[in-house]
Amino acid sequence: MTLVLIAASLAVFFGVQVPSSTPTEDLYDRATIPCEVVTGEPLDTVELSSGRCLADSEAPQLFPNKSIPMSLLWSLFLHGGLVHLLANMWSLWIFGNNVEDAFGRVPYVGFYLLSGLVASGAHVVLNPNSVVPIVGASGAIAGVMGAYLVLFPRARVTTWVVYLPIAVPAWIFLAVWLASQFLISAETTNVAWEAHIAGFVFGLLAATLLRPWLIRRLRSHHFPLQFVRQIRR
Repeated sequence: MTLVLIAASLAVFFGVQVPSSTPTEDLYDRATIPCEVVTGEPLDTVELSSGRCLADSEAPQLFPNKSIPMSLLWSLFLHGGLVHLLANMWSLWIFGNNVEDAFGRVPYVGFYLLSGLVASGAHVVLNPNSVVPIVGASGAIAGVMGAYLVLFPRARVTTWVVYLPIAVPAWIFLAVWLASQFLISAETTNVAWEAHIAGFVFGLLAATLLRPWLIRRLRSHHFPLQFVRQIRR
């Protein structure tokens, strides 16, 4: 299912986003926008031009037929560019397979989507007046990373340091990644760091609560012994 999720994100980007003749308009039509979630209504022309969320605005709506609930799912498969897409898919490929082994195919997809929804929800709560679309699988993948930290803290993750590939324990890699999100929060940026942190914390808590069941699943499916030993420590 990790491969299916990667394929779905690639298909949406190259099959829907890239061929679009109106990419900005399509983004506002499909993506999650905090103001819309809070007011329950699609963005209107005044809100877009002013950059402010107006609950009592009577201006024409940009996309009156937009499904706001569906936009929460759409956003998990939309990306802001090729680099954004590839970085997310690389992270999902590294951390997704083993977490999928622990959860099982169907529960894993549910966990992935729920992580993404929680991440988006956190961003909406902290930015209720924003009229900027939020896109990307980062929040869902952050949930997978949080679960990976609980289940495979000592597994080796290869990362690049000054053009050199170095294998480090997963807990070090993920701790540095989490710290970087707080550093991003201090900068003026378009990165939804709140969603990343929320997704990560949700994944960590969910995997902690489900840890006994997840460990039994790994053992029953003859997961490689070295990983099972790491889990038992």
